[in-house]
Parts: sequence; C-alpha cells; structure tokens
Amino acid sequence: MTPFLNNYLHGQWQPDAQAAHTLLDPVTGEALARTGGAAQGLSDAFAFARNDGRLALQAMTYGQRATMLADTLKVLQANRDEYYAISLANSGTVKNDSAVDIEGGLFTLGFYAKLGAALGDARTLTDGAAGILSKDQLFQSQHVMVPIKGLALFINAFNFPCWGLWEKAAPALLSGIPVIIKPATVTAWLTHRMVSDVINAGVLPKGALSIVCGNSTGLLDALTPFDVLSFTGSADTATTIRSHAAIARDSVRANIEADSLNVTLLGEDATPGSAAFDLYVDNLARDMTIKSGQRCTAPRRALVPKAYMHAVAEALAGKLAAIRVGNPRNPETAMGALVSRDQFNSVQEGLHHLSSESSVLFDGAAQPLLDADAKSACVAPTLLGVRDADAAVEVHRHEVFGPVSSLIGYRDAQHATDLAHRGQGSLVASIYSADNAWMADVAEQLATSHGRVHVVSPEVGKTQTGHGNVMPGSIHGGPGRAGGGEELGGLRALNFYHRKSAIQAPASVIELMTKHSTGFNV
Repeated sequence: MTPFLNNYLHGQWQPDAQAAHTLLDPVTGEALARTGGAAQGLSDAFAFARNDGRLALQAMTYGQRATMLADTLKVLQANRDEYYAISLANSGTVKNDSAVDIEGGLFTLGFYAKLGAALGDARTLTDGAAGILSKDQLFQSQHVMVPIKGLALFINAFNFPCWGLWEKAAPALLSGIPVIIKPATVTAWLTHRMVSDVINAGVLPKGALSIVCGNSTGLLDALTPFDVLSFTGSADTATTIRSHAAIARDSVRANIEADSLNVTLLGEDATPGSAAFDLYVDNLARDMTIKSGQRCTAPRRALVPKAYMHAVAEALAGKLAAIRVGNPRNPETAMGALVSRDQFNSVQEGLHHLSSESSVLFDGAAQPLLDADAKSACVAPTLLGVRDADAAVEVHRHEVFGPVSSLIGYRDAQHATDLAHRGQGSLVASIYSADNAWMADVAEQLATSHGRVHVVSPEVGKTQTGHGNVMPGSIHGGPGRAGGGEELGGLRALNFYHRKSAIQAPASVIELMTKHSTGFNV
C-alpha cells in the first residue's frame, strides 16, 4: 500500500481521508503516495498556529530561534539519504540534480541559523538611529521592527520540494512566525517527509510548522489581515491569488514569484575560442539541463552577438549531445525526467508555440532514452534559434519550463539590453565577457528589469556561483512578469515577517523599549 501524506494541523496529524491524488514515478509510472482533497478545519488550525505557535516562537530571542533552526538542520542531515531516494523516485532527478534541491535547502537553513545567532538576545529590531522631533531633543522617533501577529502561508511550486520550503521557512521561523506549507501535490512526498521528521523530533513548538497536502481549497479564505502569504508558481495562478479578498480587501502581505524569461548574454568581445566564450557555452549547457530545465532561474533566452550565432549553436550542440537522458537509476544518465506527463505535454506545447518564430538548432530527441520509454516524462534538451530578433514576440512572452533555450542575435550592447527588457521583468540575467567596463555598463542597465545580475569574467570562471543558483545572501525575486517579489538577501528576508512602526516618545521611553533590541544591519 502506498503511503498516505496526511495533513499536520492544529498540532496533530490528521486521519487518512479519501484519496484524491496519487503521486507517480515520472519514469516508470509507479504509484508512490496518495493525498486527500481539501483540508478540513482550516480556520481552527490557522488560529492554533497564529496563537499557540506564534506565542511560543515569539517568547524566544532571535538567538534561541537560531538554535532551533540549527537543531532542525541536524534532524534533516540525519535523514539525508532517504531524501535523495524520495527525490529520485518522485521528481525523477539524478543525484546531482537532487542535490541542487536538497543540499541547497539545508545550506540555506544553516545560513539563517548562523545569521540569527549573531542577533543574540534581542527580541525586537531597530531600523536606524532615533530621530530628534523637539528642540530640547527629549521627544524622539525610533523606527522599530517587530514580528507580525499572524502566520506565514507558503504555497510552493513542484520543482523544489526541499529548497522551496526551507528558503521561506528559515527566515520566517527565525522571525518568530509560524509556518503553514502547501507543497505542490505532484512532488509533495519529499516536503511531507521532511516536515514529518522535524515534527517527530520535537525540535519546534507545536503550531510552529504545519503542512497541507492535496489541494489548496480554503487556504486563502482562512487568512486574516496580519498574516503573510508567499506564492511560487504560474503567473495565471498568481493573478487569481492577487484578486482574492484576503489580499485585495484585507491587505494580507503577499510575496509572489511567477514566470521568468531569464536571459544570459555573451559579450561583444567574447569571440569564438576565447575564455569568456567557452565559459558561456559551458554554463549555458549546464543551466539549461540542471533539473531538466525545471528551475525558475533557468536561462530561457540566450543573447549573443549576431556574428557569433553559428559558432555558439555549434559549440552548444556539442555539449548538449553529450548529455544522456533517461532513468535516473541508470548510472550513465546525466539528466532525468520532468516531474510528470502533464509537464512533458506542457513542454511539447511550448515548443510548438515558439516554432512560429524559431527554428530548431539542436534536438536531443534523436538519441534513445536510457532505461525509459516514450510513456515516461523524459524530454531531451532543445536549442532554438530566433529567426528575426526584432520581430519576435513569443520568445519574450512564453516560458517553456524544461530543458529549452532560444538563441537570439543582437547587433550591439543597446540592442542586447533592449531585447532583455522585452521579458518584462525576470529573476536573473547573466553576462559573460572579459571587458570589465562593458560588463559594468550592461549590468547597470539590466538591473532595472532583473532581480539579480550575475556577471562572469574569465577571472572568476572557476569560483562564480552560477547563473541559476540562488544564494541565500543575495535577494531572489524579480519585477514585473517575475512577480514583483523578493526573498532571501541575508537579513533582508526578515523584512517580510516584521511590521515596521515609528515610535514617537520621550527619549527615556525609547531607551527602555530598545533595551533588548539590536540594530537591523543588512
């Protein structure tokens, strides 16, 4: 019998319900686990988290909550091997790709444990120095940041069942905010197992961490004005969320990460055969295919000087041809499956959609799959070439969420940045060049429409962290089409879970209020 992924609400595991969804191995089609439909008793469960969970967390100092995060990390590290087994079966990923999710999540959790330890015994945060409001300097204004009075609801995407949880939960729990996680059903097994391990270990107070598997019916209805919501997923779903009364009427604070047509740009100086050219090709091939291209930060548009289009396509085709696709259980497999046949069909439809303005420059489907058949969710990498950079529209509007990227030729730096901006806001842009002045100028221009700009020269080729890798010390998010959200960024992540208020009071009162505070220095 496949396991049932029970909800954990109101400080207890909920009984099995009628199964509404079955999670499948995307390679073999084997049934792996089951979830129910809509969760019951959400209002009471949210109230329990908002009261019992929050009060227990906020009775601690930041330093004590940091220790709590460190203890959580130890629990997860002890079960690491089982998480890899679940990721292989449920997400269809090879070990290196599972590591992007699992090790990335654990690293982020440890990062916030260390960051929080530096806040010590503080219970509130001060933002800047006190301002003088009276001539005698006795009446002052001090901006303070206090943890919100609500909970944090996370509705996550299917591609990062580990990292997607902990990159949100770590700063929330450090802030003293209880978390309710709704993972994407199709890959919920790993999230559920991690939550189970942490709950069973007793390292968090009851109500601090809850999980809802199955569908999301009623989750937004249970939010109240002091709660916060963080969503990662499609722009269409994001639009629905933004129109919900909790956000539109009650001003529930919402952080959205949606579609992103990220761009990677080859410099005009990076001639074929140069070190910057080789770095560009190597990294583009890697970023296209990690997790089968199912990363919100994957490069969907590859901007290269028009004169280098053929050379880039030829070099990239050589790299992609060496990537064997198939069953992640086969040691020769370098790239596993998409998470489901639905996702497979979405990629095929996306490729057809882009064919109106693009030609196929490389089609990996010519190679046979390893230990997998046509009924699996395996899809080979595909490189497209945009026929007319100025006339093309869909390549800047439609994201194919798989191992697909489109080469686009540009005339000069201004043309390149204009094309990049057509994405209407993305999570990340990367630049590869050996010309520091050129990179500095282009990076500044790209920063206006990208949440992160990743600049790589041959000097840092071996040490740079990668176009697609989200590091907890840098912000993650992007304007416009990317959702307008912002996560991580070191201590900046705590902003979302705190309420900023200006305390206007006698200096002696402010001194008392800030006695157990620490300056908020990002």
